[in-house]
Amino acid sequence: MRPCSLAWPAWLQPLLNRRMLLCVFTGFSSGLPLYLLLNLLPAWLRSEGVNLKTIGLFALIQFPYTWKFLWAPLLDRYVPPLGRRRGWMLMTQVGLLCSIAALGLFSPAVALQSIVGLTVAIALFSATQDIALDAYRREILPEAELGLGNSVHVNAYRVAGLVPGSLSLILADHLPWGQVFLITALFMLPGLLLALFAAEPLVAKSAPKTLREAVVEPFHEFIHRAGWREAVLILAFIFLYKLGDSMCTALATPFYLDMGFAKSQIGVVAKNAGLWPAVIGGLLGGLWMVKIGINRALWLFGVVQLLSIFGFAWLAWLGPRVAVGAAELAQLALVIGFEALGVGLGTAAFVAFIARATNPLYTATQFALFTSLAAVPRTFINATTGVLVEHMGWVGFFLLCAALAVPGMMLLVKVAPWSVAGVATAHAPGRPA
Repeated sequence: MRPCSLAWPAWLQPLLNRRMLLCVFTGFSSGLPLYLLLNLLPAWLRSEGVNLKTIGLFALIQFPYTWKFLWAPLLDRYVPPLGRRRGWMLMTQVGLLCSIAALGLFSPAVALQSIVGLTVAIALFSATQDIALDAYRREILPEAELGLGNSVHVNAYRVAGLVPGSLSLILADHLPWGQVFLITALFMLPGLLLALFAAEPLVAKSAPKTLREAVVEPFHEFIHRAGWREAVLILAFIFLYKLGDSMCTALATPFYLDMGFAKSQIGVVAKNAGLWPAVIGGLLGGLWMVKIGINRALWLFGVVQLLSIFGFAWLAWLGPRVAVGAAELAQLALVIGFEALGVGLGTAAFVAFIARATNPLYTATQFALFTSLAAVPRTFINATTGVLVEHMGWVGFFLLCAALAVPGMMLLVKVAPWSVAGVATAHAPGRPA
């Protein structure tokens, strides 16, 4: 009798290695503090009687995510005891664990300034951790696995949002807020274990010798490698590729409410139809990228991302619902699910492109610069969406978002031509190695 053996399907094999597991850890550690600031913090403040205007001002604490490239050279230049990547990861994760837990020691009614200080610290620790994690991930992944590894990272990032966005809120109905924040903080432990026990990437051991070298050389290397013209095209592409998609979802919840859906209906549908298509789409997209390469993935996934915007325009064209039944909820689920699928696919390819555009010798600074540029639309341009909707209506607004997604797609002709299907290279995007 033959012994029974478990054989994984061939298409799953690329996921089954240690590097993909490390990407799960980097994504989870990166996503948790951001979702805490976006979801748990406003819920806590509102439940403690803080007015909406004050809560809205807390959005300004996200600025470190946009400006992190300013101090990224410090992470390339200075080497803590555990190593250039693991040392910074450990320091920021300890800072996050302590500052998140400390939030529960204060009451918004009497110590709002202290809470502001702690949330600023969380944002700074989180943005700095992202610099180290992005660099670490870029340096442990071989070129052929950049697409899949970054896809795994992005999806673990989203799953991390279930802790502050769901679990912590449920616990808050049964436990004091101090215990809720302590439990939430303990979810930073997987990142601490990664920093303590993972191996330092070999390339990370070659730190710049001076701070000037750490600041100037990453920009000089990028311009020299790509050339001025292509460098500008790459930066324009990073800014534009997800502009339409980002604007489209900036006012998603108010849009659903205007269409006649109740908050509870939005919550149930969005959680089920929104999260899992994004996760599944991202993983499948990452596996597909191993076969077709990053360039073609940007084209194909970008089309899906663009088409998903028209789903919102279709829902707006149908108009507000007088009564919401099974058919209307199915329409909402279809729009949310398709948009989540497009985001999952598009983000996986986009982050892989950014990783490819960096040189492993200057990963922290270059990766931070590119991701900061990609965050500008979310941070600044999305602030205009309310005014646009008031003047154009929902249908016109979504059609504008679709139009704004086109320039990024057109730039693919130059920065990621279809004919250059190859795997990622450390050379200029779109060019053969």
